[in-house]
Amino acid sequence: MRFFEQIEIGQRRELGSYSFTAESIKAFAAKFDPQRFHLDEEEGKNSLFGGLAASGWHVGSACMSLVVADGQRLAREAASRGEEVAVWGPSPGFRDLRWIRPVLAGDIISYASVVIDKRSSASRPGWGILTARTTGTNQRGEEVYSITASAFVPMRKSA
Repeated sequence: MRFFEQIEIGQRRELGSYSFTAESIKAFAAKFDPQRFHLDEEEGKNSLFGGLAASGWHVGSACMSLVVADGQRLAREAASRGEEVAVWGPSPGFRDLRWIRPVLAGDIISYASVVIDKRSSASRPGWGILTARTTGTNQRGEEVYSITASAFVPMRKSA
């Protein structure tokens, strides 16, 4: 992962994609969001969604999994080059969560994140706060998901 000083506003990260199968939709829904249109194809078809629909929380969870995996990949790459790895802190929160279009069984959602703001933390010396808008786009190029989230990012220690 990168340090605060290495990150620029407008910087984009391609996070990867996730395939929403009927099985994964039903398994997630059974455990976390057991509404009829997430659990049964016929109920989904007869709903406003028009098909078996993934829970919005499933769409967001898939995104979070890809964010973490991409961060781990970046950290491994930096370590293999002998660079110091920035260990990011927690998120102080998010806003503007939107489920724009239904994600149906068979959809493949690609996620990307763009840095929209960064500032030094007033309360935590040595840390910055990064804000990014992350989106999910289906295989037809339609945006289906977006969220604006922040994270604590370490600054390089001065020598």
